[in-house]
Amino acid sequence: MKPVKVGICGLGTVGGGTFNVLKRNAEEIARRAGRGIEVAQIAARRPNPKCETGATPITADIFDVANNPEIEVVIELIGGYTLAHELVLKAIENGKHVVTANKALIAVHGNEIFAKAREKGVIVAFEAAVAGGIPVIKAIREGLAGNRINWLAGIINGTGNFILTEMREKGRAFADVLKEAQALGYAEADPTFDVEGIDAAHKLTILASIAFGIPLQFDKAYTEGISQLTSADVNYAEALGYRIKHLGVARRTEVGIELRVHPTLIPADRLIANVNGVMNAVMVNGDAAGSTLFYGAGAGMEPTASSVVADLVDVVRAMTADPTNRVPHLAFQPDSLSDHPILPIGECESAYYLRIQAKDHPGVLAQVASILSERGINIESIMQKEAEEHDGLVPVILVTHRVVEARIDDAIAALEGLADVVGKVVRIRVEQLV
Repeated sequence: MKPVKVGICGLGTVGGGTFNVLKRNAEEIARRAGRGIEVAQIAARRPNPKCETGATPITADIFDVANNPEIEVVIELIGGYTLAHELVLKAIENGKHVVTANKALIAVHGNEIFAKAREKGVIVAFEAAVAGGIPVIKAIREGLAGNRINWLAGIINGTGNFILTEMREKGRAFADVLKEAQALGYAEADPTFDVEGIDAAHKLTILASIAFGIPLQFDKAYTEGISQLTSADVNYAEALGYRIKHLGVARRTEVGIELRVHPTLIPADRLIANVNGVMNAVMVNGDAAGSTLFYGAGAGMEPTASSVVADLVDVVRAMTADPTNRVPHLAFQPDSLSDHPILPIGECESAYYLRIQAKDHPGVLAQVASILSERGINIESIMQKEAEEHDGLVPVILVTHRVVEARIDDAIAALEGLADVVGKVVRIRVEQLV
């Protein structure tokens, strides 16, 4: 049987890694796929010194690959929204299967892309778009297909996890660690997507769609970054038995789907709370399997290439199958997707860590407790520290039971209105993940 000819668009970190893995493991991959896989063309603006492409034809125009009649599978690794969007649609229009690692593209344009792929009878595979080398999409879509997924939670941005790990372990300030992350290449010169939760929200949007069988709805995901976190809150959380992680949470409720990315306190004895550095982890809770944890490298040259090549093997195996018998892009049959709504953050439910800076006057704790009680908010634990030398203010730290966010918003507004409370109340959500 003739080898399947593929074209790689983008020869950066992941593109170079993909070419290297395909070349190095060619025999093993062919044994798994049932056919050889040949890289017949590469589109790249510049060569990659870590990738020896030999006699493989190279073009500077990505659309040469999409229009090449010999190419059967286009591997899109250029990233971004616009050009990648055009490339993928052109490849599909030309009847080519697509493998992509582009989480932003899938989260924002996935519904359109999958509809076009169904029309043309081709496959769009995107395992590498979430959590690098961790095969979590396949696990949810196929391995947990017998489950009704209740919730999932993930550390799905290595940059943010590296920063929070350094803040906790070494007592460093956010700005200081961010500079090191940029110097090490973990964070971009503009780190907004990483530290403000946008990158994680792209990935969470994809995971939630596969877990719950809903259309991709990135525009409805709530995002909150880690740039305002202080070492004080990291230390107070530790004293209370928690770790702070930048977590993506998707939960099915009776009234809708929670879809949110934010700093989160997790009990320190949970496995996911001990995922450190640039590593990723995704925890999935199903009604039959219970809670499962998927851990590994969330980025990098060969970990991400591992997922790209795994997708490519799946595509090659399924190329000759009737399109109606292939695994659906979003796990559920397209005409069976749910219209269960995405909840606004005010309707989501969580427990909360609150830090209040109060004047050292009698009765402050009683006022705080009264405001929370009036709104039906129960306190799980409370800690009052000594007055701080520089301003004489007393930090009051408490953790509440679970409550709808709109109620905690109302309570915070009332707390900030007290004469003895100075400045803003710090609020961080708490998840037990059991």
